[in-house]
Amino acid sequence: MASYSSSSSSFLYCLLFFYISLFVTFTFAEDPTVSYKFELTYITASPLGVPQQVIAINGKFPGPTINSTTNNNVVVNVRNKLDEDVLITWAGVQQKRSSWQDGVLGTNCPIPPKWNWTYNFQVKDQIGSYFYFPSLNFQRASGGFGSFIINPRSVIPTPFDNPAGDITVVIGDWYIRNHTDLRKTLDAGRALGMPDGVLINGKGPYRYNDTLVPDGIDHETINVEPGKTYRIRVSNVGVSTSLNFRIQNHNLLLAETEGSYTVQQNYTSLDIHVGQTYSFLVTMDQNASSDYYIVASARFVNESTWRRVTGVGILHYSNSKGKASGPLPDPPQDQYDNTFSMNQARSIRWNVSASGARPNPQGSFRYGSINVTEVYIVRNTPWVTINGKTRATLSGISFVNPTTPIRLADQYKVKGVYKLDFPTEPLTGPPKMETSVINGTYRGFMEVIFQNNETKMHSYHVDGYAFFVVGMGYGEWTNDSRGTYNKWDGIARATTQVYPGAWTAVLISLDNVGVWNLRTENLDSWYLGQETYIRIVNPEKNNKTELPMPDNALFCGALSSKQKPQDTSPATSIRFSGGGGYGWVTMMLMIFISQYLI
Repeated sequence: MASYSSSSSSFLYCLLFFYISLFVTFTFAEDPTVSYKFELTYITASPLGVPQQVIAINGKFPGPTINSTTNNNVVVNVRNKLDEDVLITWAGVQQKRSSWQDGVLGTNCPIPPKWNWTYNFQVKDQIGSYFYFPSLNFQRASGGFGSFIINPRSVIPTPFDNPAGDITVVIGDWYIRNHTDLRKTLDAGRALGMPDGVLINGKGPYRYNDTLVPDGIDHETINVEPGKTYRIRVSNVGVSTSLNFRIQNHNLLLAETEGSYTVQQNYTSLDIHVGQTYSFLVTMDQNASSDYYIVASARFVNESTWRRVTGVGILHYSNSKGKASGPLPDPPQDQYDNTFSMNQARSIRWNVSASGARPNPQGSFRYGSINVTEVYIVRNTPWVTINGKTRATLSGISFVNPTTPIRLADQYKVKGVYKLDFPTEPLTGPPKMETSVINGTYRGFMEVIFQNNETKMHSYHVDGYAFFVVGMGYGEWTNDSRGTYNKWDGIARATTQVYPGAWTAVLISLDNVGVWNLRTENLDSWYLGQETYIRIVNPEKNNKTELPMPDNALFCGALSSKQKPQDTSPATSIRFSGGGGYGWVTMMLMIFISQYLI
């Protein structure tokens, strides 16, 4: 231990207090911080009764729920104990002014095995229900996902009474093969085929049918009290299957989706497409003569062939008199006609009078009266072969991720990494593989028409924004289709479905500077190149519209020489440079403690 006099001691403790004060000032002066440590590992689990390798966070599958409040700073230290690179992305969290934290290859270098990296971002002016997941290498098909809640501030009213409980549910199709095997299948030019089942909160189906469900599978049970109302947030985190969600004999009162309060309507079931999240209010108003089924079943497929692709959980009243039994509640009877589902999607509308993250009503942003400045018709097609490889395309281009992230290349003026030439209309020539990016105009108002020329359902997502879903219809979109647009209360969200042989139109206010991923959420097509990026630059560069590059940014590709090695020994695995500007304060504090107080 160091030796020092009492006067020195007083000085040093004053210095220690100064450092702590600085740390607290930097971290908490403006808004509170919520912090998480994520350790990604492989574990063995048997959600469908067969042992397999899954990706766990802190030993759990699925991962923990991130619980935050509007304007909180969220700090997540990710330690990668997998055998391959990883990034975590936060679907629907807008990362305002900071695409540096978005967790996709266009903005971030991946976290290598045995390394850790700290995300540090603010959930600015957002509320709602979202999820996070690993964005690289098809890893989401093996887990690594979890729910992400942004609660409203206490001073902002909500359009419903506080529920008795808040329940998160992640559903998704599931393969017994792990993500590396699924990748090999796609790399060989083959489709993945029918999933092996559907998981609810990482668990297989309740044994409602002895023939379809083997014995010994662990199922999800949600415990509730009779007469009370619960908020149930449901995310489809699966590979590529749309799922119909329903709870036997209970109405689902839709209240919110991906950060927007909705006009409240009751549904007996709702289609939840890949990448989407919905929030329901469910009142426990049944007689509890038995437990009730919770069901997530595959949609738009041959239901007799896909019967096993059904997730089943249990809703258990505290005074329940017996187990659930008998047939499952029926799904919509429209196997060969998607009109019901599309009309259901059109019925989901914005609650224009409700306050969102701010006290002013959501509808005070009158998106329908803003002039469109740029239009992109983004069309998919069935998979194609380019240079001998099976690829998926948007508008005739299959995206190739650069070795140097786009945002990092811009920061260091690295040339030749990408092209700002993504077409406003689909190419007419042969498809090609390129790093082609949309050149968005800061403070412009973009109309994007997603045209689905495939025979399967797709979901499309844009990072960094909530877009307004203003229209959808069957056939080919034309200029006359604008006459059907909802210009008043179209829902604002981050992920929209596009039906086979149909189109969906969205409007985006380009007020968030950065580089933002536009992609299909169907993992197979995303893996094969069905994505691009929207690049938004403020010509008047300043820290008011984009935060500086974080001090812990990783380097790769053409900038690899800038990356310092990371000490991966356990004793030094936690880094304090979270990009928030206070890493040096913590470092000085730790040095002080080690030198003088230990």
